[in-house]
Order: sequence, then C-alpha cells, then structure tokens
Amino acid sequence: MFVHGERVRLRAMEPADAEALWRWNHDPEVMRWMDAGYPQTLARVGAWLAERPRNTYDDVLFGVDAPAGDETGWQLIGLVRLHGAEPETGCADLDIYLGEKEYWGKGFATDAVRTACRYGFESMRLHKVTLTVVTENAAALAVYRRVGFTEEGRLREVFRRGGRWLDKYTMGLLEGELR
Repeated sequence: MFVHGERVRLRAMEPADAEALWRWNHDPEVMRWMDAGYPQTLARVGAWLAERPRNTYDDVLFGVDAPAGDETGWQLIGLVRLHGAEPETGCADLDIYLGEKEYWGKGFATDAVRTACRYGFESMRLHKVTLTVVTENAAALAVYRRVGFTEEGRLREVFRRGGRWLDKYTMGLLEGELR
C-alpha cells in the first residue's frame, strides 16, 4: 500500500532499505539536528528492519519515496513516523528526516509531512499531531509552519551540539489546521 502526496509516496520500510538508513544515520550533516543514538553496523540496521513489528496504530513507519528521474521509477529519500498514538487522546508524535541531500530544500519534506499528517487525520482518525524541533533548525521550522504546525512550548537546553545546549520547540497540528 502506498500513501501518495503531490511529490512523494509513503510506504512501509523494508529490510532492503537498511543500506540507505545506515548511510544516513552515519552522515553528520543528515544527523545534525537529531538525537543520533549510538553507531550501528549495517547488519544490525538490517536486522532491526527485518525484526521490526509490522506497522500498527501506535507506531507507523513509512519510507519516503520520490521520483528517481530514471527507469527505476522511485527512490527512497527519507523516512517519516507517527508513533505514540493513543485512541483515547487521538494524538501521535511525528518524526521525519530526508537522508538524500539532493532532495533538500525542494519541497519534498513539506509534502512528506503533509502526507503523513493527512494519513494520520484521515486513516488513523487522529485529532492532533505533535513534534519537537531544535529551535535553531530553521529549515525544519519552515516546513512545519508551512504545513500548519503551531509552537506550543519550549523545552530549555535539552539538545547538545557543538558543545552548546540548545532548546527545542514543542509544536502541534490539529486536524482542521492542516494546510
């Protein structure tokens, strides 16, 4: 099953996606604004994708595909995840990143966020999608605001980069606010 946006399609991640995921997770530029965790081997990333439970209401992980511009049709360029969803609250958290840097700044992230949120509101019957973002991550903030997210709070000094502690915004999007 694919979930189509204007520029991207979302699909379930597969073990064959391990190499791209491993490569992105070891690229300092890609991981600049994210909690990178600890380095993993390619075999461990492949095993994680193979062993990962299927997508469920409380945790949906999509690969973000974009047109490849050649005969292959589509290329995996990133991932987006809705997780922590609870039917009682109708809320879920959103995570996204694009690992293929040639797709940065061209509207693919905006379309992926919009498409994932639309899926959450329409298919999962969510009422709200939330996220956190480092306050200095201007590109991500622009994407989230373009889609309709609103800043709801500030988490002080919870992210460390370059020897400095940085703040994060908490942001939220209600189902009627999606643009």
